Amino acid sequence: MNYTKEQLEEAHAALLSTLKKCEKIDTSNFGKSQKTLLERRIRALRLALELIEREMRDFKCSNTL
Repeated sequence: MNYTKEQLEEAHAALLSTLKKCEKIDTSNFGKSQKTLLERRIRALRLALELIEREMRDFKCSNTL
């Protein structure tokens, strides 16, 4: 599926905001399953951000040709 540069930037900003909020969460009162869920959520957000950044780089490269 093809996305516009603006869509990629908007998705990146939204995911980055969510990631920062997740990283600030105090897990001292969390149970093991809640900590695991948060860790997996953070990992997924980082992966999504990396893929969006890669797509944005590819988008810039294809537009310079």
